[in-house]
Amino acid sequence: MQNIRIPFTFIPLKQLFKFSNILKGVSEKLKLFFPFLKLTLEQVEYNIEPRDYIALCLTSSLFFFIFFSLFLFLILNSFELKNTLLIAPFISLIISLFVFIQQILYPKFYLNSRIKKIEQNLLPSLRATLIQLNSGIPLFNILVSISNENYGAVSDEFKRAVKKINAGYPEIDALEEIAKNNPSLFFRRAIWQLVNGMKAGSDIKNTLENVIDSLSKEQSIQIENYGSKLNPLAMFYMLVVIIIPSLATTLLVVMTSFLPLGKTGLNLLFFGLYALVLFFQIIFLGMIRTRRPNLIGN
Repeated sequence: MQNIRIPFTFIPLKQLFKFSNILKGVSEKLKLFFPFLKLTLEQVEYNIEPRDYIALCLTSSLFFFIFFSLFLFLILNSFELKNTLLIAPFISLIISLFVFIQQILYPKFYLNSRIKKIEQNLLPSLRATLIQLNSGIPLFNILVSISNENYGAVSDEFKRAVKKINAGYPEIDALEEIAKNNPSLFFRRAIWQLVNGMKAGSDIKNTLENVIDSLSKEQSIQIENYGSKLNPLAMFYMLVVIIIPSLATTLLVVMTSFLPLGKTGLNLLFFGLYALVLFFQIIFLGMIRTRRPNLIGN
């Protein structure tokens, strides 16, 4: 229960659990609309059923709706606007729906972030493992070494394997366990190939070399695809952030000679154009970041 995180909630989790019991009947029906939630909650290691998680999100969103409605009502009422009693709940309802969707999808976002952290460090950690294997170091000592190195989420996964081995698990079982619920396809594939090689009694070095070669080829493919995606993005950037603002600036200069906008109106127009360009630049940077392949690394 302590590991569960729900964004946009200001109520302690224990209290949220108590209040959410009322909405479990509704959440049971809503569960059908989120079939992905069960697997996602398992992969992010939230020890909770989908029905209970949806009930928590519903309860949190309900409290958000109530408090935000009151806050918005007081703000709008201070300006002496009409129909504030209808406008405030309506706006709050729309925002609360967005908050609820964000809370439901949060484990998915967290999972994608975890996958990225694992895959960014996967190839370097496997190469370090191969180097140590070639040096004659036992596999368990290598797992301990990698778990203590700065390989991000991969080090965390290997720490779990080391803990299980120290608790009496065989190395093969411990590696299978960390691969089973891991969200990264490449991590699962790498560990399972290693485990299958160990079970077959083949040389681990050769198996690991094959895994690294396979991931390196996948990395090259991802880089090529990434490069092909950057070309249209660069055209989009040139058009929206450079060409259109330049033409708009010229047009505004010409228009202001005919229209009596005044100094304030002119400043507002140019500042608005600047804000729009800045907004599109932020969007462009976000698009590049989200399309960057995980295997490339930092």
